[in-house]
Amino acid sequence: MFARVSEVTAPVERLDDGVAQFRDSVVPAMRDMTGFVRAYLLVDRVGGKSLSISVWDSEESMRASEEAANQLRNQFAGNIGGQATASRYEIAVVEPAG
Repeated sequence: MFARVSEVTAPVERLDDGVAQFRDSVVPAMRDMTGFVRAYLLVDRVGGKSLSISVWDSEESMRASEEAANQLRNQFAGNIGGQATASRYEIAVVEPAG
């Protein structure tokens, strides 16, 4: 599996807007993309940062979603007055709960 990690820095007072947008718009759009597995949004409410992690079934699926992901990321960051960056990773270890 592979993951795209996006970091957005935005005004602290806009983070709740970002959470709602991620939940209501970004995740549904990703669900329509081939190979999408799941998404996480981590929020630092003191520092004004958020990390989104999208998990993909293959590197090919992740790469095929790049253009759409770039648009979603830029729209997300712009809507909350933030700046965004993205990185890509292979998921080397997955440890299930239990």
